[in-house]
Amino acid sequence: MDVIKISTPFIKLQQLLKFADVVSDGSDAKILITEGFVFVNGEKEIRRGRKIYPEDNVFVEFEGQKISLKVVGEDN
Repeated sequence: MDVIKISTPFIKLQQLLKFADVVSDGSDAKILITEGFVFVNGEKEIRRGRKIYPEDNVFVEFEGQKISLKVVGEDN
């Protein structure tokens, strides 16, 4: 599981996927999210603008790859 540290109260899901280098641009993030390959805290998430807070877990599974992200705040 990769730990992603953010310095803001939250980050939008699409931005997180770019920030964590899961995708190279917003259009790739949009496809992954809207096609149902992204889960937040165990629930499928299809909203690109979903706010992701410290302690949230994001899981992405596509083309045989499995990526787990744990979001933490600056104080961690």
